[in-house]
Amino acid sequence: MTASNLKPRIVTLGTAGGPRWWTPAEENNRTGIATAVVVGDSFYLVDCGHGVGRRLSQAGLKLANLRGIFLTHLHSDHTVDLASLAIFGLYDLLDRRNDPVRIIGPGNRGMLPYTSPRATVEPVPVAPHCPTPGTREMFEQLMYAHATDLNDRIIDSLRPSPFELFEASDIEIPDGIGYHANENPTPAMDPFVIYEDDLVKVSAILVEHPPVAPAFGFRFDTAEGSVTFSGDTTYTQNMVTLAQDTDLLLHEAIDFDFVEAMYADKTDEGSRAARDHHYKSHTSVRDAAKVASEAGVKQLALHHLVPGMAGDSVWKQAAEHFHGTFHVPADLEHIELRPSR
Repeated sequence: MTASNLKPRIVTLGTAGGPRWWTPAEENNRTGIATAVVVGDSFYLVDCGHGVGRRLSQAGLKLANLRGIFLTHLHSDHTVDLASLAIFGLYDLLDRRNDPVRIIGPGNRGMLPYTSPRATVEPVPVAPHCPTPGTREMFEQLMYAHATDLNDRIIDSLRPSPFELFEASDIEIPDGIGYHANENPTPAMDPFVIYEDDLVKVSAILVEHPPVAPAFGFRFDTAEGSVTFSGDTTYTQNMVTLAQDTDLLLHEAIDFDFVEAMYADKTDEGSRAARDHHYKSHTSVRDAAKVASEAGVKQLALHHLVPGMAGDSVWKQAAEHFHGTFHVPADLEHIELRPSR
């Protein structure tokens, strides 16, 4: 990578977290989590929340310029529109037969998580023959599910197969760090490179988002600045390591007052287990600012906001604990990695 006038920036395609449509919609226009890293004429996509295809169109980003899709973890709110992007995108990617778009994300977990201690009956998993598919397997199964549509287009309209235009692969976790999906999902470690081309180098690190494992944070380094993504995580030292001196950190945040209000009058074990999950798996506004301060980042932006319809005042309290440039971006905002002075 050499310095040039690439003006790297991010576009917040979607800034809401959680596997739901937040209502009332008229009070907020946040869609599912997805972010574009734009470098020159090319861009890279981090996560594929609901509405990502529409948001790409609204942002003026052409799929023909998409170099890679990076999935922080395989929860549905980060992957639900991967299939639509691949299928609807066939018509925009006809020249990519010999240069497929990379899809890079976590591999197969290898085992189911432990059952919640609040369970009174042992839950029955979905797809017991393959209960924890990784990125490669997930993409294959998504395309197989749409085989009727795809084969009509391949056979009758002579369109290419999505397997010619996209190449899905799993991130290999480095050996020797002590990783175990259930016992040690977030060992202390150094970032490791998962992708590199002439514009970016992408590094990953394990983050803490139980029961999901593996879950990753990503860092994009360019000749003109860096941007780091937390993915979904509770406060973890690995994120401080990954984000050291980055120009821009995009970190998730949850409003725990909302969590308490949502479950205050619920006593069933399912609701209690859901409340448990939020506390062990997500980051408060204060702790997101703490990560940014400890890492010495220059700009902090909160996204993957839960609840997605909360007013900005809920999130802007992070500015009290972070003294760099602070953002609470709406969907479709642009943030330069190194803003012009």
